[in-house]
Amino acid sequence: MQAFFDSTQFLHDPQQFMRLGRLTKPTDVLARAQALIGCLERNGAQVSVPKDWGVEQLHLVHSPAYIQYLATAYERWEALRAEGKNPGVEVLPNLSPFYSGTPGIPRVECPSPSLVAQTGYYLGDLSCPLGNGSWQAILRSAHTAASAAQAVIDGAPLAYALCRPSGHHAHYNRASGFCYVNNAALAAQMLSQQFGKVAVLDVDAHHGDGTQNIFYGRGDVLTVSTHGETSDYFPFYTGYAHETGAGAGAGCNLNLPLAHGCTTEQFLPSLDRGVDAIAQFGAQALVLSIGFDTYRDDPISVLQFDFDAYRHVGERLRQLGLPVVLVQEGGYMVEALDPGLQALLEGLQAVPAAAVVAAV
Repeated sequence: MQAFFDSTQFLHDPQQFMRLGRLTKPTDVLARAQALIGCLERNGAQVSVPKDWGVEQLHLVHSPAYIQYLATAYERWEALRAEGKNPGVEVLPNLSPFYSGTPGIPRVECPSPSLVAQTGYYLGDLSCPLGNGSWQAILRSAHTAASAAQAVIDGAPLAYALCRPSGHHAHYNRASGFCYVNNAALAAQMLSQQFGKVAVLDVDAHHGDGTQNIFYGRGDVLTVSTHGETSDYFPFYTGYAHETGAGAGAGCNLNLPLAHGCTTEQFLPSLDRGVDAIAQFGAQALVLSIGFDTYRDDPISVLQFDFDAYRHVGERLRQLGLPVVLVQEGGYMVEALDPGLQALLEGLQAVPAAAVVAAV
């Protein structure tokens, strides 16, 4: 298995996260990536530095104006400090422009050149601070996904993008939920140019709202998401079963909400339904948005999975027989990340745990 990561991704070191009206310590800590790298190294996987794809590659799934904002916001923020305006330690919004939440309806670009206005417009919530080094990490996280997609295009049956920051809550021109650039969508777009029909299966605890919205009107990309039911869980406004796509994408979006407290055994019928939909769609390649925040002891999960859930995911994908790009999303209990990834790899390769080292 080929895997991709760049140590530049450690430069994103958020200091603030708003939860229930309190600024708290962020859950997207550096140790998350370190734990996943440890699992890969133990299994003998080759971890390569991704190619530099430049900024333009991100325009495949995001607006140029939004990407330009991400690339320049921190420098502009610090310029305010030089002017004596005393901004905070990170770029954070103090405005929340109206967003209907209706999937498939694109937003226009921010009409104001003001940094404060653009920050409110492009950073969708208070979980997406931009600090010194954030943009470099965001860019290289996207390059990680692009390189994994290219590996599959070049013939690899499986490639893993250790993306940090994560991406599945990032919309065409809006950051949200720890996510800035939609790495899974970028990988899917690249695969679609080679394979035609592509599927994205998102098994994070949270609905992949950004991925859904980017492809909602597309008939060549099927998006499937299993996630904690969203009426009382982030992202709240999307992720419902009635959202099935629009226009050319009608019938190409499948949401499979899970009741809070759902166990591994209760999850399996939804997983099977999602895999069946991918097979019926006729996908020729697959992107798996893998989140380990479904684990029962994760600090922000509402689900109760054990590690067997990830083994089952791997087994189902192996049975599909499609080339797969694994894109890392959430998972905030650091101790669960290594065994979670280990179980997924075991399922993907259909070998006992003791034999994985030799097989990878």
